[in-house]
Amino acid sequence: MLNNLTDTEEGDGGAQSQGDSNPKESSPFINSSDVAAEKSQQYDGKNMALFEEEMDTSPMVSSLLSSLANYSNLPQGSKEHEEAENNEAESSRKKPLGTLMGVYLPCIQNIFGVILFLRMTWLVGIGGVIGTFVIVFICCSTTMLTAISMSAIATNGVVPAGGSYYMISRSLGPEFGGAVGICFYLGTTYAGAMYILGAIELLLIYIAPKAALLNNMRVYGTILLTSMATVVFVGVKYVNKLALVFLACVILSIFAVYAGVIKTAVEPPIFPVCLLGNRTLVWKSFDVCAKTVETANGTVTTQLWSMFCDSPLLNATCDKYFTANNVSQIQGIPGVTSGILAENLFGTYYEKGDLIARQNMESAEDQDDPLTNSNRYVLADITSFFTLLVGIYFPSVTGIMAGSNRSGDLRDAQKSIPIGTIAAITTTSTVYMSSVVLFGACIEGVVLRDKFGEGVHGNLVIGTLAWPSPWVIVIGSFFSTCGAGLQSLTGAPRLLQAIAKDNIVPALRIFGHGKANGEPTWSLLLTACICESGILIASLDAVAPILSMFFLMCYMFVNLACALQTLLRTPNWRPRFKFYHWTLSFLGMSLCLTLMFICSWYYAIVAMVIAGSIYKYIEFSGAEKEWGDGIRGLSLSAARYALMRLEEGPPHTKNWRPQLLVLVSTDTEQNVEQPRLLSLTNQLKAGKGLTIVGTALVGSYLENYDQTQRAEQALRKLMETEKVKGFSQVTVSSNLRDATSHLLQASGLGGLKHNAVLVSWPRNWKQGDEHQTWRNFVELVRETTAAHLAMLVPKNIAAFPSNGERFTEGHIDVWWIVHDGGMLMLLPFLLRQHKVWRKCKMRIFTVAQMDDNSIQMKKDLTTFLYHLRIDAMVEVVEMHDSDISAYTYEKTLVMEQRSQMLKQIKMTKNEREREVQLIHDNTTPTSPTTPATPLTPAEGAKSPGEQVQMTWTEKCDGEPAKPPGAATPEGIKDIFNMKPNQSNVRRMHTALRLNEVIIKKSSEAKLVLLNMPGPPRNRTGDENYMEFLEVLTEGLNRVLLVRGGGREVITIYS
Repeated sequence: MLNNLTDTEEGDGGAQSQGDSNPKESSPFINSSDVAAEKSQQYDGKNMALFEEEMDTSPMVSSLLSSLANYSNLPQGSKEHEEAENNEAESSRKKPLGTLMGVYLPCIQNIFGVILFLRMTWLVGIGGVIGTFVIVFICCSTTMLTAISMSAIATNGVVPAGGSYYMISRSLGPEFGGAVGICFYLGTTYAGAMYILGAIELLLIYIAPKAALLNNMRVYGTILLTSMATVVFVGVKYVNKLALVFLACVILSIFAVYAGVIKTAVEPPIFPVCLLGNRTLVWKSFDVCAKTVETANGTVTTQLWSMFCDSPLLNATCDKYFTANNVSQIQGIPGVTSGILAENLFGTYYEKGDLIARQNMESAEDQDDPLTNSNRYVLADITSFFTLLVGIYFPSVTGIMAGSNRSGDLRDAQKSIPIGTIAAITTTSTVYMSSVVLFGACIEGVVLRDKFGEGVHGNLVIGTLAWPSPWVIVIGSFFSTCGAGLQSLTGAPRLLQAIAKDNIVPALRIFGHGKANGEPTWSLLLTACICESGILIASLDAVAPILSMFFLMCYMFVNLACALQTLLRTPNWRPRFKFYHWTLSFLGMSLCLTLMFICSWYYAIVAMVIAGSIYKYIEFSGAEKEWGDGIRGLSLSAARYALMRLEEGPPHTKNWRPQLLVLVSTDTEQNVEQPRLLSLTNQLKAGKGLTIVGTALVGSYLENYDQTQRAEQALRKLMETEKVKGFSQVTVSSNLRDATSHLLQASGLGGLKHNAVLVSWPRNWKQGDEHQTWRNFVELVRETTAAHLAMLVPKNIAAFPSNGERFTEGHIDVWWIVHDGGMLMLLPFLLRQHKVWRKCKMRIFTVAQMDDNSIQMKKDLTTFLYHLRIDAMVEVVEMHDSDISAYTYEKTLVMEQRSQMLKQIKMTKNEREREVQLIHDNTTPTSPTTPATPLTPAEGAKSPGEQVQMTWTEKCDGEPAKPPGAATPEGIKDIFNMKPNQSNVRRMHTALRLNEVIIKKSSEAKLVLLNMPGPPRNRTGDENYMEFLEVLTEGLNRVLLVRGGGREVITIYS
């Protein structure tokens, strides 16, 4: 088996193509060709003679441990690509990273991002301290539970690059892995778009507001995306070298905020906010927050006056609201000790265009007056509600996979990933939760709800709180968002490349290629295009929920993978991280699913449709993969449970369906001789229920193992061609009869066993060398009867239609002679479900005897079919008693004479030799036949009995063949003077009469279904049984002989 795996792996690209073949990963447990070549030298002179046979296929422990120590299945990371490009791999390769540098800090950098700097204060203002704290707590709890599940998976063996994609695909299978991997890729790509939009927002609103143009977010965003993609294409090493700089910007900015909070307790910063009544004014075009100022020359109007009045004069006509309300100035940041927290505890949600007004402050306004000079006030730019806030906030807790993504660079990944990831989530969660409380305690509500800082001179709101200057936050957050965007544009193409190289999504194969050093050029191009679609949305608040969906779906499946592996108790599930439980994983999965629909139910549905489409695409078009995934384990557990339930009792008549055991024969090349049997199987089953296709081989299993494998492969190939869903089975025995019997007895498992046998009518059974074939067939009929199995025997199987043919008209005729449990009714109904037979109409014929009332029979049968919900034409055929014809006697006589001759075939060689001697001694010249003068066709064509003798030929050993029964003159006389058995005459008479009626009524039918009589209890009449069936079906093109299994298979009840 190990060598087989090695061959497969080498054929499909070896270790470099993960998942391209059954082993999927290069493994130290599998011998390589080099090891095999050195096998003889390696073990010469060793004291291991007892294990010489195993040495060819199994490695010695010493070589196993040696290769295990050097085991590496990790594709080169971006650093190694760049080093290889610059021939610096050996000189600049660094030591493996520890927990701090390898996991903790990368997670911190990925988790802290644009939302913290640009939207956190607005979230607190809109949702209130309590509402926002709940949002933060739920989101952080979700990521913490996901991190626990991820830690369990990541410490259950080596996790190569690919991070969450690798974990999910190897835990849940290629379909789930591919679907979630692509969703994670889309999430990472849209995260890049979100970071770029955040950077442009910082640039155009806070850094260089005068640079604004029409569609500025789209124009500048596209320019920045192009620049970033170029940097990534030219050299990833620059991104990696700048990573620490970007991280320093993030940490410095956060410390500046905390320092500012502490400073507000001692000396609050001076950031005044100008209010007209209770409305917040945009502090942009005026300098003094007052209507008039007193000067030496008297009262003078201000710039604010000019904004609301038609002239600077005191008697000018002014805005009604401006006239009725006073202008007041409040402190934007009253400080942590001011008690403002009480006012900010509860949320205030706005419709788009609503005024940002201060709570608990009166203003004189007429509700009927329309809003004028709206551009002078701070307005809500979007309609806000609780679920929107969840969708906008969630991206700020993503990034927990950063540590597991670089497991190849870690000194001890199984120790560092859990500690580093959980510590990073704990740190960031603490920062987020404390930020919510501190922002609510330090900043005035109208400032918190002012998303773009228009009421504080266009400053970044969080920047107004920072110490020593708002520019620390503005510049720091700009560089950190640019860095995060670069990281996304670096990571997303590699993730897509990993999925493409796994070869599970055929459409993505091109994206597995790249530059000579492995850089994913095509993947980068696609990533940039998708990222551009996010930038064209031109709204950070609109893009954030999109990537929330994809990340939540990814985290949901990480939790599902952990829960599934834990509950299934997979033997390979042995994580070093012990602090996990399936209930925590299920809670995390439930939270993820809940958050998806809370954020945006329609985005959630779209994300699920995308994932579901990818899943089905991989299932139908993707490469077959076996990764030892949990879904396979789940299938096994479900199958075992279902099988145990099936054991509880036989199925109800309403649930009965033909579970077929299809018996086929193969030629010397192991090709199936009756492929149309599989076509008929498909037409009967329509892909539903159990189908087992079996064949029997003669010989010993050890000597014929390769032949068995070829036969099984041929069966599977034909099943795939004919679209028959089921199982194949090959048995080997010393003779064909026993092998077929073994198939009949051993096929199936528990309650999932076959209840019907489909076997072709034996061809050429009348030929002398085929006598064992029909004997096997008759024994098979007896065995199916004993086992209470139904039996279907198509005659002239080669004339049956293939799956591609279509009958546009015609009839399926059922000749219902004896009741067999309803099989004859059910089979045409099943056939007509298939497109081959769909246009055919069903006719049912039944036979009336002399004593039967044919009119009443037809009426009863019509009623019966009505209750069965089967549409069919009904006809009752009357068969009157008639004299037995001379032809019937002759036919029976020929049959019995042939039977007598066949018995003579069984003589052993010694008996024949003695018979030859006896004939030589006792024959006379007038003897009809002698061994020296065997019958020729001309001589033998005198009577029906003699015609059979024409099948005799010379023996292969050169001994002349003798006509059976010619042992003595009396023997010949006995055969020719035989009188037919009266029982056989009656049976032959019935067969001939029925055949005449069937030919008359159904000669043009597309298919005739007929009751198959049972074989005689006395085995001496087996050959006569075959003759009766042959006569019964003579002259019909397609016949399906049906024998019931002794139970009802159709019911009139619902």
